[in-house]
Amino acid sequence: MVIAWVMFGLIAWIIVAIWPARVAYNKGYSFLLWFAISMFFWWITLFIVYFGLKDKTKTPEDVASDKAVTEFMDEEMRRDSGSNQ
Repeated sequence: MVIAWVMFGLIAWIIVAIWPARVAYNKGYSFLLWFAISMFFWWITLFIVYFGLKDKTKTPEDVASDKAVTEFMDEEMRRDSGSNQ
């Protein structure tokens, strides 16, 4: 019975380590490198991958689109805060 729980734990550990590695891969980084790091520090690498790594797959059009949306939302926020006063 102990062997079954150990196997379950190892499988769960590997699955959890795949999560940050897969996100890093989708951003254009090495899956194997981030998987190896995630095997020991998955909670830290998950945070780094989601919030710290720059997305290498973004095109200039994507960046321009994101900037336009941000500017539009900022303008709407300013307009709404001005009408509330």
